[in-house]
Amino acid sequence: MKRSKLYQARAKVYDRQKFYTLEEGVEALKKMPVAKFDETVELAFRLGIDPRQSDQIVRGAMVLPRGIGKTQRVVVVADGEAAIKAKEAGADEVGYEELLQKIKGGWLDFDVLIATPAAMKEVRTLGRVLGPRGLMPNPKTGTVTDDTGTAVQEAKAGRVEYRCDRAGCLHMPIGKLSFTPEALLENAQHALTVVQRARPAAAKGIFVQSMTLSATMSPGIRLDVKTAVKA
Repeated sequence: MKRSKLYQARAKVYDRQKFYTLEEGVEALKKMPVAKFDETVELAFRLGIDPRQSDQIVRGAMVLPRGIGKTQRVVVVADGEAAIKAKEAGADEVGYEELLQKIKGGWLDFDVLIATPAAMKEVRTLGRVLGPRGLMPNPKTGTVTDDTGTAVQEAKAGRVEYRCDRAGCLHMPIGKLSFTPEALLENAQHALTVVQRARPAAAKGIFVQSMTLSATMSPGIRLDVKTAVKA
């Protein structure tokens, strides 16, 4: 596969055969030539799970301490007191029947959809619209709740939802390349802690088997899992 000049230049900054500490990985990433836009930094995990088993699915959400460097557009399906709390917390749009019809008509100009448990009966009918885009509210990620005020605040602060894929891997954003090394490191350490705590009881053996750090257009930097976990 032919690589771009930027990719090739970045590949020379680090040793592909070496396993880096989190600090060294962030440092190497920051030394790479910059692209023409502010790239997203991602942390990828390969987990010791069998994702075919429902009791080994790893899924959840977290609020990164330094945010993700992106303003989230948050929409809430609720009425009554829950709708009032959502508006006070800064939701971009709050509604019920009219909002559901708007989404059903193809409007998807938002990043996070929050709904109250009572509203989920109606929201589920939009599964074909919301599901493929990862916008369907879910109790496990905190987007199905009566405490809409807190949910909106967390989403606005940069909540990250994660879920393992069919290969047992997790990919999650931990900030922007313009972040300081300290901010990226703090977010990465927090993400690792949250993933470790999400270990299913049915998982056997080593849980976090490998970790890779990368930016949108960079090669992946392999990380030393043992060192990262101890830290």
